[in-house]
Amino acid sequence: MRFSALRILKESLTGNKNWTPHWRSPSPKPAYDVIIIGGGGHGLSTAYYLAQNHGIRNVAVLEKGHIGSCNIRRNTTIVIANYLLPGNSEFYSHSLKVWLGLETDLNYNVMMSQRGLIMLCHSDGQRDAFVRRANAMRSRGDDAHMLSVDDLRKLLPYLNYDNARFPIYGGLLQKRAGTARHDAVAWGYARQADSMGVDIIQNCEVKGIKRSGDGVEGIETTKGFIKTKKIGVVAAGHSSVIASMAGLKLPLESKPLQALVSEPVKPIIDTVVMSNAVHAYVSQSDKGELVIGAGTDDY
Repeated sequence: MRFSALRILKESLTGNKNWTPHWRSPSPKPAYDVIIIGGGGHGLSTAYYLAQNHGIRNVAVLEKGHIGSCNIRRNTTIVIANYLLPGNSEFYSHSLKVWLGLETDLNYNVMMSQRGLIMLCHSDGQRDAFVRRANAMRSRGDDAHMLSVDDLRKLLPYLNYDNARFPIYGGLLQKRAGTARHDAVAWGYARQADSMGVDIIQNCEVKGIKRSGDGVEGIETTKGFIKTKKIGVVAAGHSSVIASMAGLKLPLESKPLQALVSEPVKPIIDTVVMSNAVHAYVSQSDKGELVIGAGTDDY
């Protein structure tokens, strides 16, 4: 089933009675070529690209809850490519390019809004660092625009430009950045992966991994034992727990990252505003909530 304006019009005129579920709810098969543990954005996209780009379609995605219920829906929705350090910069640059064509690839509205992101600088030193960052962004093909205080006053008139503790010296704008509906991303990937034969198995918790020498034989789950020779662990902060079931210790440390979401208010912010000095960022959702994120907590 493909979405189109004509299909939506037809369904609206016939009582929306002919829509089918976005993906199946199959029981696990006895064995798969690949099993992916974790049905969030990364797990589902892994399954999708295995099927789409590599022709590996005997794949199962095991999700402890339901699709779109975990980290994929609890985030601050920002899509950016404004990193400086090697590794990070190339990763996010490629990711942004994927985002820009994602709705076409998935035939699904992920509510990508390229409203832009502005990083504020609060000192001469930070402004110089932003110039360096902007040059690095441009060198890999991403857009970056330095803004003066006068430019910011026109774009963000609601900011306090006379704050003695955090004076505003300018900003760095990336116009192609913005926000997206991340749980819709999970639904889109799930829908397309399912259409290519991937089994998406919800409410299926992993209880153990059976090893055979240096390899694996399969996975113990709440829905029984499933054979496989290849496992992808994509379970966010729970990945190290899953890996330990196979006797592996991952060099990972999980930390809480919290966000604040307000009650809906009238539109006041039409972009994403970020301050590295304060280490906070804010945007406004389509429903009007102010979505405010910050850094990780050290506990």
